[in-house]
Amino acid sequence: MLLILKRAIFIPMDKNTTIAQLKSKVKIFCEQRDWDQYHNAKDLAIGIVTEAAELLEHFRFKSNDVPAKKRTEISEEIADILYFILRFAQKFDIDLSSALENKLLINKTRYPISKCKGSNKKYTEL
Repeated sequence: MLLILKRAIFIPMDKNTTIAQLKSKVKIFCEQRDWDQYHNAKDLAIGIVTEAAELLEHFRFKSNDVPAKKRTEISEEIADILYFILRFAQKFDIDLSSALENKLLINKTRYPISKCKGSNKKYTEL
């Protein structure tokens, strides 16, 4: 049996969708498939890294740009990464907005504009 999947065309939603809504969608998707049993911290972390590696494959030995003909495939890899991040955060009660805000505050002190502007050095090398 040949299964042909069509890609759906979606209206841009980033401005109107919350992280809580995305977490809920992922949770429902996984619960409907009885996947909780497979989603422990280790396996979700492995999923994040695996999907990130698949994203990287699109750029290995190639240009630094996002080629137009690969945009859909790259978007799907990014969605896979986001799926695992959302699932991890949902399963282990991590508030992603707070986590990002806290990390930005930490990095603000690690990377003061006066020392790092225009540089890609790690904070320990500034």
